[in-house]
Order: sequence, then C-alpha cells, then structure tokens
Amino acid sequence: MRSLRSLPSREAGFVEPMECLAVAKLPDGPDWVYEIKLDGYRALAINSNGKPRLYSRRRKSFNRQYRHIFDALRDLPENTVVDGEIVALDDAGRPNFNLLQHSKSQAKRICYFIFDLLICQNRDLTQLPLIERRELLKSLLKFQSPRIRIAEYFESSARAMLESTAEQGLEGVVAKRKDSKYKAGKRSGTWSKYRLNRGQELVIGGYVPSARGVGSIIVGYYKGSDLIYVAKVRAGVVPATRIQVFAKLQPLETRTCPFVNLPEVKRESRRIGLITEDIKKCIWVSPELVARIEYVEWTERDHLRHAKFAGLRGIRDAVGSEEARLRAGLRPPPKLHVRLSRMQLSRRHMT
Repeated sequence: MRSLRSLPSREAGFVEPMECLAVAKLPDGPDWVYEIKLDGYRALAINSNGKPRLYSRRRKSFNRQYRHIFDALRDLPENTVVDGEIVALDDAGRPNFNLLQHSKSQAKRICYFIFDLLICQNRDLTQLPLIERRELLKSLLKFQSPRIRIAEYFESSARAMLESTAEQGLEGVVAKRKDSKYKAGKRSGTWSKYRLNRGQELVIGGYVPSARGVGSIIVGYYKGSDLIYVAKVRAGVVPATRIQVFAKLQPLETRTCPFVNLPEVKRESRRIGLITEDIKKCIWVSPELVARIEYVEWTERDHLRHAKFAGLRGIRDAVGSEEARLRAGLRPPPKLHVRLSRMQLSRRHMT
C-alpha cells in the first residue's frame, strides 16, 4: 500500500459522485467485488481546514437535515473527502427508505456508510485502483461515533451475493471492478448496480394519457369488494406498450373512479400518491385488466416504491368473485421476514 506523500496534491472540496450503471445481469469474476446496494441518500463528507460539511450528490447541504451525522464527522481527518450513503436502519438492521423520510423522529436509526476515500490530507486518491482506496480508507479513518460506519465489500461469486441479498429482502447489489478509478460524475460501467425487484399482479383502474396513448397506469388490489389504490406506474410503459395498453383500456373507460381510497389527502412523498390535483389528469376504466408490476418495496402507507410495468393480462372472471381475486394474487403480499446473516447491515456486522 503506497504512502499518501507519493500521491498528487489536491485541495479538499466537493467532488461530483461517480455513478453506477444499471445492468440486467450482475458482472462476475475475480476482477469484481460486491457491496450491498444501500437504500438511502448519496452524500459526500468533507473536512476542509477543520470545517466539516455534508453534501448531497447535487451539492445541497445536509448539515442541518442530518445534524447527528454532521456532528459525528468531527473525526474525519482534516482536508479529507469521502463518498458514502445516508441510510436509516430498521429493527433487523436493514436499510429502510421510509424511515429515512422521517429523519427527525427516526434520528437514532440514521447512519452514514462510507464506501470510498477520494482525498485524504490534501492528497488525491481518485486515480488509485478501488482496492487501494478501500485499504487506505480502512487503515486511515477511525470514527468514535457508531453513526459513521465503513461499508463492507465482499469477494464472492455474483450468484452467492445475489442469493444472500435476496434472502434478506435487500434492495440489490453493486459490483465494482477492483482496478476501477474514481471517475467523478461518470457512469463508466466499472461500477454496476443490479436491483432485486419483487413482482405482484395488480388491477388497472385507470391511466394517465399521453400524446401516444398511455403515459402511466393506475393500479391497486382488492380488499373485500373494495379496490385500493397503490401506485401510478410509468416506468416500463415504453412506446410500444403505450399503444398496446391504450387499445386494451380505451373500451373500458368509465366516469367513475373505481378506487375507494382516492383522492388521497396528501402524498406520501413527492413522487408517491394521488391527490385531487393529480386526479384531474386521470381517465378511469372498469377494473378488468391485470398488470404484472415489479417493485422494490411496499411503503408504510401501502404504496409501491420504484414500481415498473412488466406485463398485462385479463381477469374478467375475477371481477365479481372475491375468491377469484385472491386466487389471481390481487392482494398485497405478506410482510417479508428477514433472517440475519453475516451480510446483514447491523452494527455488530460493520466496522
């Protein structure tokens, strides 16, 4: 491991985060290492001349929003920059984005996982291979606060990593080449991310039109005889799909909203929910079609996060029968039980 003095000088300041390339298949082989995909907010921590700062990926200050993390950065060496993720951990030690949305009430759950060292004591590490940066990160940075943690990486097969991650109900896996340099603001493919989506069949009760047909579909599940709204899905509705789905939905149009829980009083978050203003853009349909929807998780208020359209089928035989609806899977899945393993993101498993 080379010494810091041998590296070029660089003033400690904001560095645009390197991006991960989304892939359909996780790269495999001895040249790759793997990390758990953390479900939170990307953040850079900087200590410039003894003044710590915490920034979002867009250079927005996180100093006040995550005050406990900011205060814990006092142990970051002077003139040093690190890259990481702010996450909230649930009772099983698993990242939970919903908890992170309530940063004031859930402050004790929020941690900062550091996974890269970019500048250390005004020395530039970005041109070093990833493995060397990680070795320096682990040897040079020590934090007293349990809120600041060094993220672990794993040298295993892609299959073993995916199986363990899926078993624990985690969001996905990040693969990084061992020799990758830190390319600020770039999405080169030497860092890749694979998301483990879950699937659910849900009833289409409406859509938002676009110039070429359907822009997004509005889906829900049956609770008794009531249709419950859970998501407005735009991802996966590609040009060819817009035309196909529009042709299926147009004959089913109706003036009556089939969802008993719409409009919602307020959105759960900026992107999740349908309030009165949103509903003005919706066209309702008789609930006779089912969409296969992939998603990351159910939120606390029974919405889907990161939902994606994956297919279409008819359920005319299910509309009038509760038993048929349940056989068709038109209800939310049970809560996932997560078994702890050595890869779980709990305090006792992290540095």
